[in-house]
Order: sequence, then structure tokens, then C-alpha cells
Amino acid sequence: MSTQTSDLLAAAAPRTVEVVRGISDDHLDLPTPCSDYLVRDLLNHLFQVVVNFQALAEKRQVEWAEKPDHLGDGWRDRFEVETGRLVAAWSDPSTLEGVSPGMGLPQSVVGGMVLLDLTVHGWDLAVATGQSYHPAPEAVAELHALVEQLGPTARKMGVFAEPVPLATPTGATTAELTHLLTQTGRTPTWPQTP
Repeated sequence: MSTQTSDLLAAAAPRTVEVVRGISDDHLDLPTPCSDYLVRDLLNHLFQVVVNFQALAEKRQVEWAEKPDHLGDGWRDRFEVETGRLVAAWSDPSTLEGVSPGMGLPQSVVGGMVLLDLTVHGWDLAVATGQSYHPAPEAVAELHALVEQLGPTARKMGVFAEPVPLATPTGATTAELTHLLTQTGRTPTWPQTP
């Protein structure tokens, strides 16, 4: 069984897993495009997202206040395992029905939110650690409408920064990713200034 959400997560997850596997221990204290996060902090955040959104797929409450350290022994392998569980959790069509009791949003939007985190934080971690990143084009295309829908509230809550005005580079995939990044308040030329 699968859903559009699980199919998109299945396309996006391996690309982020590849970036995570490319992060060395020497990278953990580097800055990221998320100004409040070093690489280690962003990895822990993304790990928590991947785990918590498995529970959200089942319409269970999750705990966001606790900030466990997921970067113990074998964390790269565990991240891959947890992303596989995430894909599986969203593969049942019932996961997309109704409203999330914990988030108060349609379940389809909640599924899109974890896809957004996997995709955008995959880029954040890649550029912070000097890796190349090629997101799943179908995920990027799907995320534009979600970012437009969530943008005003996300900006009020401090989840997104204000959109960054940048000229769109040539090349469809690059232009699509650039637009997505700028709409979440990221500078695609980070750490350089535009």
C-alpha cells in the first residue's frame, strides 16, 4: 500500500539520507543556513521530526519540548532506519484522513510538512557541510503550494523567515529549488550574500 505522501517521502528520503551519511564528526559544529542551529542541532531537530511525524501519521500526540540527543553511536544508520519507518507510516491511506489531533491541521498538510523538512533541511545540511544536493524534483514541485499555504502563519511563528528576493537561475530543477528556498526565507547562495 502507498499514498502520494509516502511516494513523495520515498523519493525525498534517500537524498537526505545520503547527505546525512556524508556528515563527518568534524562537521557537527559548523553553522547552517538555519541561523539558530549548528549542524549537530539541525541533525537532532531533523531526527526528532522524522520520529515524531511517524506518530503524527497515526494521529498520536507527540512531544516537541524535549530535545533528545540522537547523535549517539550509529546515528547515521539509525537516521536511515527512521526515515524508512517514516515512509512506511504514511503509506496507509487512512493516515491522510481527517485532522491531526496534535497539530489541528488536515493530515494531508501534516504529511506535506515532514516532506518539506526532509527536503529543505537536506539542502541546509548539504550546503553547511560542502556537499552537493539534488532533491527529488517531484517533491520540490509538490511543496510550492504547501509553502504558499503555510507561509503567512509560518512567518508569524518564526518557522520561516521573510521571502528572499533573488533572481531565478536558469535550469528548471535549480529554479524550482531556488524558489522553494527563497519562499522559506533561505538564501540559496548561502553563505555568500546575494
